[in-house]
Amino acid sequence: MEFLNDTNIVVSIAFAAFVGVLLYLGVPKIVAKLLDGRAEGIKRDLDEARALRDEARAILDSYEAKQKAVEGQAAAIVASAKEEALNAAAIAKEDLKATIARRVQAAKDQIASAETAAIRQIKDQAASVAIAAARDVIAKNMGAADSNALIDAAIEDVGAKLH
Repeated sequence: MEFLNDTNIVVSIAFAAFVGVLLYLGVPKIVAKLLDGRAEGIKRDLDEARALRDEARAILDSYEAKQKAVEGQAAAIVASAKEEALNAAAIAKEDLKATIARRVQAAKDQIASAETAAIRQIKDQAASVAIAAARDVIAKNMGAADSNALIDAAIEDVGAKLH
């Protein structure tokens, strides 16, 4: 028992006994089960993370496709709006030309009407002056018998023209 004085041997025997007790109690199996369970948990977590990553990638791809579609629609809407604005501007320009042409024609018609009215007024005034002058000349130069004969002739003339 002298070997018990050597600490290296005592530690070695104690270690062997400890390992023996651990093996007897099945600690390596328990540790292996725990490690296997932990590995399975990690594997599940990794699989779940991969699935989540794939799902996120699919959602990202879907949103990118939707974004491209929306950008295309927005570009089409902008192009359509520009085209409609250009068409509206062209129509407004044509309407403005037509309005200006109508106003110019209306002004010309008003000028022509004013000229006609002025000419008619001048003619009426000239006729009135001529009638007044003729009345004065006839009144001075004509007697009562000639006047009655002229009135009768004028009445017949008017009667013939009216019927």
